[in-house]
Amino acid sequence: MSSQRQLFLDHLAQTSPTPLLLEMMYAEGIYMRDANGKEYMDLISGIGVSTVGHRHPKVVEAIKYQVDQYLHLMVYGEFVQSPQVKLAEALCKTLPDDLNSVYLLNSGSEVIEGAMKLAKRYTGRSEFVACMNSYHGSSHGALSLSDSDEFKQNYRPLLPGVSHVRFGCIDDLDLITENTAAFVAETVQGEAGVKVGSELYWKAVREKCNKTGTLLILDEIQCGFGRTGKLWAFEHYGIAPDILACAKGMGGGMPIGCFIANRRVMQVFTHNPMLGHISTFGGHPVSSAASLAALQVIREENLLSSVAEKEMLFQSLLKHKAIRALRSKGLIMAIEFDSYNIRKQIIDKVIELGIVADWFLFNDRSMRIAPPLIITKEEIKIACKKILQAIDSVVD
Repeated sequence: MSSQRQLFLDHLAQTSPTPLLLEMMYAEGIYMRDANGKEYMDLISGIGVSTVGHRHPKVVEAIKYQVDQYLHLMVYGEFVQSPQVKLAEALCKTLPDDLNSVYLLNSGSEVIEGAMKLAKRYTGRSEFVACMNSYHGSSHGALSLSDSDEFKQNYRPLLPGVSHVRFGCIDDLDLITENTAAFVAETVQGEAGVKVGSELYWKAVREKCNKTGTLLILDEIQCGFGRTGKLWAFEHYGIAPDILACAKGMGGGMPIGCFIANRRVMQVFTHNPMLGHISTFGGHPVSSAASLAALQVIREENLLSSVAEKEMLFQSLLKHKAIRALRSKGLIMAIEFDSYNIRKQIIDKVIELGIVADWFLFNDRSMRIAPPLIITKEEIKIACKKILQAIDSVVD
């Protein structure tokens, strides 16, 4: 009989020639356990998903309760379903008054596709401005926003009318004009290796969008839901988007995403044509229940209050001659080394030592650190010790 690993290779579509092939059997909190009983500390939260940890008891309880009520009933937007309604209300209460209408979907890419359609439909414009080294998903519209030829070249033609500017560069904002439907940007660039714009930059962005009638779409799929120490990363900068995109950590481990806008803007989907955007499984009741529970955990356990302190602890402990930079915004961090080769060896060693880390699509010299917000100071010390041990084993 073939092993699980061989069956994985034989029958599951592969996304790289060298998958990690870790066979995990159990996860709880910040830990995962493989088929041999080896324990791993998850320092990437399943790429930004497990914000409140794996299988948080309150999330699991909410899932079990909802499973006993009903699963899928009807396509999104037709039936009044309590989990969707409660989640949408709770999300809107965390946001400025103008962000009061939630469209629930299943994933980050779907959210970006919907947000792009909304911007085009509402403004009557077809052009977009996005940032270099940005990542918004791999579906056709979302991929069109990327400037990476490596990822795009074999899938052209993609969406026309997309221009790219340097992230954080105020001078480049002149590319936003009266023909631009939306400026689309990650509030904190993730796959670029954790790049942060200044408050001055974001206020200039907001002013330019206001002046040209351009909608501002902020992608907080990776940096939202508490990752930066505020529930929404844009709160750090004194501005607000016209459309907010969220997914990943929103679900407490379940698949869900949403884009949020003003009710007046969102109403354009209801006519000319009716059903201007539709989703079969958007806002699945079990995922919605899990998401609401995750939001409540963040609030009730006061997880945001300790993010800055934990960030500083990582910063203080991760000191090594081989580390060229350590960029962070809350508990999303990039440890930069001299080369891809050095970084890869270090990550391989870190995994051997029982730490799951990762890299970035557009910064292959840097190692990703984005642990669940529930990580303790003692666990941070253990993790940093193992990371430094891995670096020492690779760098003379």
